[in-house]
Amino acid sequence: MDRSRFTMGCRLTELYGSPDAINHEISYDGGYRGTRVCGELRTFDGGMVADRVNRKWLIVGSLFVWSFVTLMMGYCTDFNQIYYLRALMGVSEALYIPAGLSLITDYHQEKTRSLAVGIHMTGLYVGQALGGFGATVASAYTWETTFHWFGIIGIAYSVVLIIFLHDKKDHVEQAVKLENYPKENPISGAFKGLGMLFTNIAFWIILLYFATPSLPGWATKNWLPTLFAENLSLDMSEAGPLSTFTIAISSFIGVIAGGILSDKWIQRNVRGRVYTGAIGLALTIPSLLLLGFGHNFPMIIGGGLCFGIGYGIFDANNMPILCQFISPRYRATAYGIMNMTGVFAGAAITDILGKSTDAGNLGHDFAMLAGLVLIALLIQVIFLRPKVANMTDEC
Repeated sequence: MDRSRFTMGCRLTELYGSPDAINHEISYDGGYRGTRVCGELRTFDGGMVADRVNRKWLIVGSLFVWSFVTLMMGYCTDFNQIYYLRALMGVSEALYIPAGLSLITDYHQEKTRSLAVGIHMTGLYVGQALGGFGATVASAYTWETTFHWFGIIGIAYSVVLIIFLHDKKDHVEQAVKLENYPKENPISGAFKGLGMLFTNIAFWIILLYFATPSLPGWATKNWLPTLFAENLSLDMSEAGPLSTFTIAISSFIGVIAGGILSDKWIQRNVRGRVYTGAIGLALTIPSLLLLGFGHNFPMIIGGGLCFGIGYGIFDANNMPILCQFISPRYRATAYGIMNMTGVFAGAAITDILGKSTDAGNLGHDFAMLAGLVLIALLIQVIFLRPKVANMTDEC
């Protein structure tokens, strides 16, 4: 579960006293700076590391660091301390996500791959849903207790993973071969992998397909509570939980439904995952228009539910689609680059929508993101044509 989203609300409420004060402090300046720092640190491509070492220890180490940072946030006394600890979380996440997803796709083949990735992604959405109730938890328990226990539980779970988590045998054998092959410099080997990816036209299309929806994806994470508050005339104490809970629950439904549909479709049509992802993207287009231009409860909530379901379907199929074009040897590197690009896109849109909020144009500019998603959708459907259900080194 994404504990950081849950616990940040608790700690900032304690520091600033009210949701309105939190919004003023971080919605533009602090929120943008936090996103930017985490994003820049995550540009270190953890995927290149995951493709060359035992992924088990990357996952365990990342969980331990993430949990230790959560524990230490219980001792923070000002915003800057939280800011730097969150940046450290960004480094930890950069190591975890490519390693975790590449390990899942190695164990799960065509019949269960999208559903397995989708179930993995549900942890993020549960954390987002609970994150909207950070203020409630802060009022019921002390922030020290909240952070300490989440950190302790995570550290204990990292010990459990040491015992029960195992890397795929083929990957471990490949990593051992790389370690015992002295002629190839690790840096040159990493750049060789990048060269293989960047000369693959399909990877560029996937990169565009992934990065463009990241714009509204990050926009909803950072600005949807403000949009709910403005368009529905709500206080931030009400808009925050309502917006995050709406998106998180619908995204939860989307990743499960999208995973099941994709796994069934790929068995009949090699483009089944591409079409499933396209359905998800298509659902986000009207939802962005409803969120941007809607001014009543049914339109705003309906738009939020539609966006969450669509984005969940999209999210469950990113890595499985990548597996149709990239061999296991370079998948973690490829997803690391995709994740890095998405974070930079998120930093950019956070800045742009912050200025839109100051100018009173948040809803309009939010809706305009639908045009970019439409372009990415058309490019994906027209040009993304996999030939196999699962790319291998022999293909």
